[in-house]
Amino acid sequence: MAEVENYPEATLPDWRGFTLEVPPPEVTEEMVERALEELRQRYAELVPVDREAGEGDHVYVRTEEGAEFPIDLSKALPHVREALLGKKAGDVVLVPVLNDKGEKVREVRTEVLEVKALELPELDEEFAKTLEAESLEDLKAKVRESLRRQAEAQYQEARERAFLEKLAEGLEADVPPSMLEAEERHLLEHLAEDLYQKGVGLEAYLKALEEKGELGKFREELRQEALKRVRRSLAKEKLAEELRPELTEEEWQAYLQAVARSYGLSVPELKREFGERGLERLKAAYLQDKAVRLALAQLP
Repeated sequence: MAEVENYPEATLPDWRGFTLEVPPPEVTEEMVERALEELRQRYAELVPVDREAGEGDHVYVRTEEGAEFPIDLSKALPHVREALLGKKAGDVVLVPVLNDKGEKVREVRTEVLEVKALELPELDEEFAKTLEAESLEDLKAKVRESLRRQAEAQYQEARERAFLEKLAEGLEADVPPSMLEAEERHLLEHLAEDLYQKGVGLEAYLKALEEKGELGKFREELRQEALKRVRRSLAKEKLAEELRPELTEEEWQAYLQAVARSYGLSVPELKREFGERGLERLKAAYLQDKAVRLALAQLP
């Protein structure tokens, strides 16, 4: 008879004594100035210039095949940027085409039609009003407040990560092999999806690692990451059992609406998509996250 593994017993550490080394959020004037500069970049306009192309310019070209398109020199491949830098409208250049090894296989005769430069708006009262601010000072205040909210959110996320890491590290639990293997398969499925987006198969990826002698290292890192994730999941589950966070029907429905919006579905569609068991898992995950927030509220 095959041995049946029991769900692991888990004991939490004394988490109320945790000290989290997370620096408090800070918004400096330098950060505000940088954000304002990014706004100017976002609202910049491309304007024709009668000069040679420089770094950051956009060069409009026509190839010998008759194709016309713009090239952003700040994002162009190095050999393309080198061929076009210093050129102006009317110039004809030979742009090299490289193979996978970086070797030149041919050249494309390319005519420069136009050079355009980004023109940034002045950081003044008029620019502030285009962004629905009453004045430049009002715009700066809104940017500062937006940065403060972002910093606070990042601070809370960092505290959650630090808390869960300490909670999982201090957890007393014997993780059964089947649970660890299931998490490894889950991680491999996500990796396969990411590789598919890049046009690479998982088997080919693992084969390449094997040929480089790195498959063993990959397997060990995969197991360690799976173990960390399982321990973190068990810790959150145990914490929710200990703190027993409440969930009102109004709160649950609001959460379902938010999740449905993120999937581009209505709540009834979401319920059909998830099914009863899926909704139960969703609720359990929400309660576990809420337990983490309740625990963090009790820490200094």
